[in-house]
Formats: sequence, C-alpha cells, structure tokens
Amino acid sequence: METDGTYESRDTRGGGVPRPAGPPPPARPHPAPPPTPPAHSVPPVPPAPPTVPPRPAAAPGAAAAPAVAWLDAPRPEAPPGVWRFRHVPPSPPREARRLPPVTVAGLLIPLAVGLLLWSAWRRGAVPYQSVPLIAFTPADWWFAGTASPRDWHGEEARAVYDGVFFAVLLYAIARLGAWAELARHLLADRRPSARAGITAGAALIALTLVWPRAFPGVGWEALPIAGPVFSLVTLIGGGYDVLTSPVLVYTVYALIGAVVLWPFARLGAWPALVRERLRSRADTTAPQRDQAVLVPLSQWPELRAAGEWRTADLLFAELAAGRMNDVDCARIRRNLERGRTDAGGLASFVDTVLRQGAAAWTHPSGDRDLPARAAAHDLLLGQVRIGRCAAEERNPAAYRGAGLALDPSALGTSLLVVGPSGTGGTGRPTGRVVESLTLQALTGACAVVAVGTAEAPFGPDAAYDVVIRPGDPSSPYDLDPYAGLTDPDEAAALLAEGLAGDIENVDARRAATVLAQLVGPYRAVHGRFPSVPVLRELLEAGPEALTALLDRLPADAAAMRRELEARIRQAGTAADAGPLLADRLSLLDRPAFAEFFGADGGAVRPFSLKSVAHHPLRVRIELPEHGHEEASRLLARLILAQFLTAARAGTSRAHFVSLVLDDATGALTPGTVRSLQRLRPHHAGVVLGLRTLGEVPEPLHGPLLGAVGCRVALSGISTWDGRGFAETWGKEWVETTEVAHHTVFADQPMTRFIHALRKKITGKAVTTDAVTTRKVERERWSASELAHSVPPGHAVVSLSTITGAHTPPLLVDLHN
Repeated sequence: METDGTYESRDTRGGGVPRPAGPPPPARPHPAPPPTPPAHSVPPVPPAPPTVPPRPAAAPGAAAAPAVAWLDAPRPEAPPGVWRFRHVPPSPPREARRLPPVTVAGLLIPLAVGLLLWSAWRRGAVPYQSVPLIAFTPADWWFAGTASPRDWHGEEARAVYDGVFFAVLLYAIARLGAWAELARHLLADRRPSARAGITAGAALIALTLVWPRAFPGVGWEALPIAGPVFSLVTLIGGGYDVLTSPVLVYTVYALIGAVVLWPFARLGAWPALVRERLRSRADTTAPQRDQAVLVPLSQWPELRAAGEWRTADLLFAELAAGRMNDVDCARIRRNLERGRTDAGGLASFVDTVLRQGAAAWTHPSGDRDLPARAAAHDLLLGQVRIGRCAAEERNPAAYRGAGLALDPSALGTSLLVVGPSGTGGTGRPTGRVVESLTLQALTGACAVVAVGTAEAPFGPDAAYDVVIRPGDPSSPYDLDPYAGLTDPDEAAALLAEGLAGDIENVDARRAATVLAQLVGPYRAVHGRFPSVPVLRELLEAGPEALTALLDRLPADAAAMRRELEARIRQAGTAADAGPLLADRLSLLDRPAFAEFFGADGGAVRPFSLKSVAHHPLRVRIELPEHGHEEASRLLARLILAQFLTAARAGTSRAHFVSLVLDDATGALTPGTVRSLQRLRPHHAGVVLGLRTLGEVPEPLHGPLLGAVGCRVALSGISTWDGRGFAETWGKEWVETTEVAHHTVFADQPMTRFIHALRKKITGKAVTTDAVTTRKVERERWSASELAHSVPPGHAVVSLSTITGAHTPPLLVDLHN
C-alpha cells in the first residue's frame, strides 16, 4: 500500500504522520497550576528577543519525534486539489525544441564557402583582389604597375587590408549561418551558471585563435585580428616607434580582448550572473537583526508570540515525548485559533492545556485516533490523498506527478463518483473520504454520516459514535423517520420525498399534503407522530376509521380538524394518493423492521439526523440488503432528504457536515438535486457514488452533473456516461498543425529532367510542404476517450472549491 510516508511510525526522513499502533497512551497527569491572581493584575511575560533560536526538536544526531517532523514538514502554496504535504512545485516545463535541418544546412554552407574564399584570398586567386588596396593608398607605397610593397608602408597596408576582408568575411558567415540563433538554441535550457561556463570555454578557444603564442602547447597560426590592428596603429603613428609605449600597446590588447569576448559575454549573460552573485553575497553578509526568526510549528509560535512560553513548552514536550499524534495537534490548533479570535479565549485555552495537556478537548467518545487507517491524511490542512496525477500531456504542468487530495473546501461543493466499484483493484474514493471525515470529526472540525451496505468501505464500527442497522436486532440505534421534527408539514414533506420522490406521476407536494393531513391530527391526539405500521393503517383507512380519529381531536385543534376532514373527503376517490403511499410504506412495515422506525414499545434508541448539525458526530447507517433492496433505496432517499434539511438549518455552524452515500441508486429526486447547490453557503456537502448514470432518471443527468462541484469518472464507464461528463467539462482551444504535401510540376525541360531523375532514384515525387497552424475547439475529454482510454485503476477528476477555484479534468492514478 502506498502511504507516501505520511503516517508510518518509522520514517528515516522524519516526515511521517504520527499514528500510534493503538490508542494514544494516557496523557501524563499534570498537576493543577497554583492559583494565580486575575489576569489583569499580572504583567504579561515579555517575549524573548527574536534572535534567540527555539529549542531544538531533538538532540544533535537524534531523530525528531514523528509528530514533530510531521508538524514541521513544509506545506507550500499550491493549486487547488494538490496534496501539499511536502509538495515540491514542478519546474517550468521545457519546450522540446529541435533545430530545423534548414538551419544546420544554412550553417554549414556559408562556412564551407567562406573557407574556400579565404583560401583563395590568401593565395591571391581572387580576381581584382589588389585593385581596391592600390586605389585607396599612396602610389609611392608600391612598385609601379604592381601590388608589391616598396617599403614597410605597403606591407602594413596589406596586413590591414587582409584583416578588413577577414572581418567582413567572418561577419557574413556568422550572419548567413545564423550562428547566434544556433548558440541561443544550444544554451536555452541551460542554467545561468552552466550557460556562463560554456560561453567562457568558447571564449577561451577564441582567444587561443587570436593569440596562440600566449597559450603553451598551441602551435597554429594566429587569425588576422590582432596583427592588422597593430599594423593600423603603426600606419597612423608614422612608424614602429609608436609601439614602444607600453600604455598604448596594452590598451590595444585590452580593446582587442574586449571585442573578442563581447559576443560570448552577451550569449552567456555574464553581467546578469555577476550582479546576481554580488546581490546574494550582500544578502548573506548583511545583518539579519530586523528579520524575524522562523519558528517551526512544533514550537507553537502563536503561543510564544503571545507570551505563553509555559504552555508552548508543555505542548512541545508532549510532542517530543510521543504523547501527541496528528489528531491531537489538529484539535489543539483548531481550539487555539478559536481562542485567539474570541475575547478571553486565549486565557481559557491556556488554562485547559495546562490542566489536560495533549488530551485537551478530546472528542466526547474519548477516541484520539481511528482503529486503523487505509489512506494518507494531513489533518493540519484537512486533506486526504486520493491518488497521483499522471505525468501526461493532458494534465497541466502544475499537476503532473503531484498528489491529488480532497478537503472540506472541495467537498463543500459536493462530490459525484461514477464508475464500477473496485475498478482496477482500487475502490472508490468514497472510502478514503469517509476515513478523512471521521478523523476530522475527532478534531471537532467535522460531522459525517456514512450510508451504505455492510460491504461499503467505511471501516469498522469502532470508528463511529452512532451505528444504525435497520432490521438488525443488535443495532444500538434506530432511525427516526421524522428527523426529530415537531412541525407536521416539515415532517410530512421529508417523508413524502422518501416515499414518492422517485415516482414521476406523483407530485411530491401532493403526497406531502396527504401525509400532513394524517400525521398532524395524530400528533394532536397522541402527542407524537405515528409509527410506520400505524401510518400505513391511516393511509389505507376509509372514512369510518378516520372519523374515529376526528372525534378524538381536542376542541381547540380546529386547524387539525380541517386537515383531517379534507382527508376524509379525499379517501377512496380516484385522485387519492393514500393507497400508493401505503404501498410504498409497506416496504418498511415488515417483520424485520418491527422494532424500528419509531415502533410502539421499541427498545432501540431513536437517532435524529439533525444532531449532526450541532455536534461533530460520526454516524454509520448500514442499509439492509438480501431481499430488502427496495427498502434500502427508500431509506436512502429519506436519509438524503433529512440530511439536506438538517444541514441547511442555520449558517453559524463551526464544523463541516457531510453525508456519504456509497450507492446513491434510486436516492436522487428532482427535489434533492435542486437542494444540493444550496448546501455551499451552509458549510456542508454530499458525496454520491453511482455505478452508472443510468441509475438516475435521465432528466436528472444534466442537473446532477451541474449541481455538484467535484466529479470523478472511474475507468470502465460507458460511452453514455462519458457523454454526460464530456458535455459538463466542455471544450478548450487547442493549436493544431496540418502539413499538406503538394507535388511540384516543372515547366523547364532541364528541371523536369532533374525531377524525373530524382524520382527514379528516391521513388518519391518532388513535393513541397504547406504547413497550416490554427486554433480549434476540442473536447477536454470525449465520451469515447473516457470509456476506452482511461487505464485500469485510474480516474478523470475535476474539483471545485467553495471559493470558486477549480481544476480542469485530471487523469489520476488511484493506486498512488
């Protein structure tokens, strides 16, 4: 199992999440602090100077505690969805550039022509080679009618003339051969230091060609660069005596060296590199007194900045001794942030930590970890790793090779997972999400309701506070079908959504009205809502039986009397929805469920889903199977409707609330789909799992994909499912290049002969290439690609956050 070094207890790098094998040992008892005078009478402890380093996490040479290493691990800023624990941002992508063959030919042809021309020049084989020289120099420098020098003037003029020709020839070869373009191509992907080193080596070779005698072991002849310059100086100075001045000679040498080195310095960016080195040296030598010392998180810098050194030292000692794990760190840091924002909260925080240590604010269940973990978690950020983005061209460069994670900011937009479970040897991400939410519930940051069969990957029952198994006599809790509501209309609306929400020809509002006309008067008479068998009898009852209930209504219940009288008039008519609702309700009125759903005299404690909106509970509801599939779907609809109502009750909730449906087949109705998007401002979200979109009515495919912010298409989905995802993810502009080959038809006889000969030799006709580059719209992932191109064990994932950030569809390896 790939854990990415996130929670192993033995980590040579010191970066594992500190998860003990069992529950954490009891915290060391801390003596109660001596009574202190009120806080306002005690002067605050001044913080230590910023130049004092914090206490090291371990002795030199010793490995730091796992919790310390995990807490101090870097978590750099990253795009949404990236696993930030020790994330290393990728370097900018390098363009795979290849030097075109035309450029290589353009380099070699001018060089060969230049070498031939220079060889002919030196042998005097160029026609009219000396005419410009004789025309622009005095006649007494040459013998009459010849280009032979009469004295030293002619010799030096000849040297200058050869140097000028060489310089012009060299410039022409470099320009026609695109030497600068070739050099930039070769140096483009080099680091600044490597680029400077390569150009420095090339500059050294150039200097050996200019002054070969200055380098031992070099025996070739010098290029006509330095010699012509000194010849020009001699001609201008009127003789060789001018070269006896050391100042002039060394100045000329310096100028020649600068001219030779300037092209290499420009290609190698030497000035920029020198400035960067000087700046870095100045930064390292400058005093750092004004800069704050970065204190690792394990030293609790917020407490030290507030002067609470004793509390910070206590928490650090708990960390170093291994009495704190990642759950404790996240829980205490959560309460620290809350205490810093509330008036007087910091003093209460300090008092609690000094009394309880690492066990402060422990979850009401007493658990400080799960019995077992199967995924990598970073509770400091609330992330759970679900896979690794594939390093392929479809994924953006910032995501290639990076881990992909989910957190409450993404789950707050709701998540839809479509695909066969267990595809490629991996389960759906729903199991990892549930494990993450149960861990965050132990920190007080989350409440979770996990709904599925016994085979759902939700972990053991010991990881939950409330376990509900309808139909199992050993179930410790019962599900309240009325969600703990007292308003008959609200309770009837939820019950109608579960009973008739998936029936196309029955209006849910009409069904809710029928139920409200019965449960309201029944509550007015008995003080509680009817159980499932009683409600079924009321729905099937005729006017005579309902009249008996009407006679028992109190005199002051005029509104309920009108409701029940309307029901009596509708009973038995063709438009009566009561028999249909009773037929649906009969799925729960079975002997297996005799002690459940608010049964009269039932010994199982009822549980209401509205409790998760007030407490960080971990709830597991195990739906019945083996002959009760329709009842399971009805319960799933009812639970989803109850959760959506409970989650939207109030906006001041501090913890995140989530419902996970491992199999949402038959659970989605038009009403619940409309309610999904309303969860975002209420700090709540829903995770839905489907084997195929066909398990949802076709009119709901588009609204469902649009209502959720996070979508996962597992490998193995059909093209029909892929079409919905492809339409949701839309299209993008891509640049395409088309190359067309056109046959060349020659007009001249000689050209036709050459083309025919070339075709005879190569077997191909002479053609020209027409390259067309344009931008076109293309689907990010087509339906066919989603169905046939996603490897086993992979998925295409797109994420959104409640702040509006989103990711493009990413190909993710779920094994990592």
